[in-house]
Amino acid sequence: MRIIPAIDLINGKCVRLSKGAYETAKIYHENPLELAKEMEDHGIQYLHLVDLDGAKAHTVQNHRILYEIATKTNLIIDFGGGIKTRVDLELVFSNGAGQVTLGSMAINDPELFMECLSSYGAERIMLGADCRNRKIATQGWLEHSEIDVLDFIRKYFESGVQYVVCTDIARDGMLSGAANELYQEILSSLPLNLIASGGVSCMNDLKVLKSMACEGAIVGKALYEGRITLKQLSDLC
Repeated sequence: MRIIPAIDLINGKCVRLSKGAYETAKIYHENPLELAKEMEDHGIQYLHLVDLDGAKAHTVQNHRILYEIATKTNLIIDFGGGIKTRVDLELVFSNGAGQVTLGSMAINDPELFMECLSSYGAERIMLGADCRNRKIATQGWLEHSEIDVLDFIRKYFESGVQYVVCTDIARDGMLSGAANELYQEILSSLPLNLIASGGVSCMNDLKVLKSMACEGAIVGKALYEGRITLKQLSDLC
């Protein structure tokens, strides 16, 4: 299982939100590049970089930070937030992203999403399936739909998606444990690569996700709050 620490960006700083609410933003680090280098020094190979400014502005904002991290570390970066057009997507890839997570585009412009999937391939385009009470949310979780998360994932899996990043918004930043039942339901229904996101609070949570055969697990607040250390993550990598 891939261990993927997260850096969420607002105003160029590393923050964490609770349940996706922007007003709960707490700054944990002033320098994203410095933090990324520290992760790499501990043997971390992957990074989940989220442009929260971009998600809110509906266009990519933090591509310069992406470029800095991509050019000054060897981390393999999954980038998400604010990618609404082909221009946004090309900007992100040209600045060093290895993979991108597309959620809002898949809801609001399915045709464009499929064009991007075809152009860049299923290894690089990941479906973002973020939900609250099983209903898909978009635009930095500021907008909600009536689409069931499993139906949403199934539709795109049948269209060629191989990688899905799934977040239970109610658990994100709450240190309440991952959405194990939801992930088990998804994995028992569809043979895809599932990256679990949201709620990881301790090393045991990661071990459970690994035992469920999740392809990856994103770790955020537990790392910043010291409940999980980079050394522990490096031992699991």
